[in-house]
Amino acid sequence: MADTAGQTFTRERLARDVADVLYVEADEIRMDENLLEQGLDSVRLMTLVERWRADGAEVAFVDLAERPTLAEWAALLAPAGA
Repeated sequence: MADTAGQTFTRERLARDVADVLYVEADEIRMDENLLEQGLDSVRLMTLVERWRADGAEVAFVDLAERPTLAEWAALLAPAGA
């Protein structure tokens, strides 16, 4: 059985969404770079959290803030058992 939440939150989608709030191109964001150091502030992070929750993510603001890389976010948003 397919997990639609797992399919929704691909690394590519996360990169596009982050790029959107940072006003850069998705290919400018590395999976291992600290997004807070790249200009991702709390307002933009909350925008992402709310966008992803609306699409079914079960993630907290603090979880993303404590692990501010795309690689870590992809792991947090992956379906259980993936």
